[in-house]
Amino acid sequence: MTAAETTAAPLRFPSADGAAPLGTKVLDLVGNTPLVDLSFLVGREGVGLYAKAENFNPGGSIKDRPARAIVEKAIGDGDLVPGDRDGRRLLDATSGNTGIAYAMICSALGIPVTLCLPANASPERQKILRAYGVELQLTDPGEGSDGAILEARRLAKKAPERYVYVDQYGNDENWRAHYRTTGPEIWEQTRGRVTHFITGLGTSGTFMGTGRFLRERNPEIRLISIEPDSPFHGLEGMKHMESAIVPPIYDDRLADEALEIPTEVAYRMVKRLGREAGLLVGVSAGANVSAALELAETLTEGLVVTVLCDDASKYLSERFWEEDDL
Repeated sequence: MTAAETTAAPLRFPSADGAAPLGTKVLDLVGNTPLVDLSFLVGREGVGLYAKAENFNPGGSIKDRPARAIVEKAIGDGDLVPGDRDGRRLLDATSGNTGIAYAMICSALGIPVTLCLPANASPERQKILRAYGVELQLTDPGEGSDGAILEARRLAKKAPERYVYVDQYGNDENWRAHYRTTGPEIWEQTRGRVTHFITGLGTSGTFMGTGRFLRERNPEIRLISIEPDSPFHGLEGMKHMESAIVPPIYDDRLADEALEIPTEVAYRMVKRLGREAGLLVGVSAGANVSAALELAETLTEGLVVTVLCDDASKYLSERFWEEDDL
C-alpha cells in the first residue's frame, strides 16, 4: 500500500462569509510534532536515541492523529454531521487519550460524544472529558479497556439510531493516520537515518502505521513492539496482548522483536525524565523510553526512535511520584 492510496483529502470548513480564516483551526494543529534528542541517556558515541514528542498535539497526545482521521472518515461517509449537536453521537471505548482527542475534535465540530471508559481511569482524564461535555459510561475497572470495548459494542447494538460506533481498535483509519503522518515525519526528521523504531502496543495503530511506512522506505529498519510484562499492570493505554482482546488492526508479523516492560521500570523512567531531561511525560512514554534505552544499549551504532505518547498532566495523582524507591 502506498501513501497515495491511503491519503484522504482533509475536510475544510470555510467561514460563513467564505473568506479565508485569519487563524489556524484546531484540527490543523494535529501532527508535525518535534523529535527530542535523548541520546544522553545512552552515553555512547554512534548510538542515537530520539523520541517523538506527541504531547505537542492540541489534545495532548498521539491519539489526536487517529482520532482526527476516524472522525473525518465518519463525516465523509455521512455518519456524523458537523454542527448537529442533537444528531447521532460518536461512540467508542477508550482508556483516556483517544477519548480526549475525540472530545476536543468533536467539540470544535459540534458533534456529540459518548465514551465508554474504565472507572479507574485517572481523575484528571475523567475531568478533562467532562469539561469537553462528553457523556461518560464508566465500566468495571477490573475488566480494563476490554470491559469498555464490550460496553461500547452493547450500546451500539442496542441503539444504532443514536450512536455511530467508530471502534478505534478495528478502524483502519487508526493505523493509516500514522502511515500518512507519523512515519513520514520520523523519516524526514531523521533524514532517513532511523535504524530502529520501537513503541508500545495499545490499539497498535502507532506501531502498525508507522512501522509499515518506515519498512517501505528501508526494508532493513528493525521494528520492535513493547507490551506490559503482566496482564495486571499499571501502564494505562497499553495492552498485554496474550490476555486481552486483540485489536483487529494488529498484525503480529510486523514486529522483528517484542519486548516486555515492568510497570515499575516505566514509573522510574517517568521520574527520571522529569528530573534529568525536563520532560514530564505519561507512563506509556516511560515504558517506551525504558525499552528504547534497553535496546540502544545493545547497539554499537544506530538511530533509535520511540514515542512520548503524552505528558504527565493526566497522571499527577498517581502515587508513584511520591514513592522514594522508584
